[in-house]
Amino acid sequence: MPTPDRNTVPTGLIRRAVPGDTGEILAMVRELAEYERLADQAVATPEQFSAALFGPSPAVYAFVVDDDPETGSLAGFAIYFLNFSTWLGVHGLYLEDLFVRPEFRGRGFGKALLATMAKVCVDEGYGRFEWWVLDWNDDALKVYASIGAVPMDEWTVQRVSGQALIDLAALANPT
Repeated sequence: MPTPDRNTVPTGLIRRAVPGDTGEILAMVRELAEYERLADQAVATPEQFSAALFGPSPAVYAFVVDDDPETGSLAGFAIYFLNFSTWLGVHGLYLEDLFVRPEFRGRGFGKALLATMAKVCVDEGYGRFEWWVLDWNDDALKVYASIGAVPMDEWTVQRVSGQALIDLAALANPT
């Protein structure tokens, strides 16, 4: 997928994730899960992340905030994948997670990550850039409002997982 590899921001560097970032990205995913009060649900392994992001046919992509390119210290990340709009007839970009470590907040890294992904959308001709946000995350909601994001309050998220997913799959015709 041809996209910008680097986007300089005032106090760091936004770049595509590389295999050596996997451990630190996963550590930040766990920090995010803790912040979102869902730490018990963050069970992904380094091997799963490595395969998803850097395997032979990745369908998930990541940008990181490299606070100190000399040491490779990461201040944040964004993980995204493509979706598709049947109404628009083109792909969109779905932001799965965006996280900036608390000590690095307020320096514009979150907006820089969002801007970098927006540029991917525009450059690739994608029709939308979407994500979910917890309704109690006021700081994130303020940032999103400041960049022109529009809440989709008329929609509700639906999920099937665990035993319900297994039960639903059992209803399918054998292939």
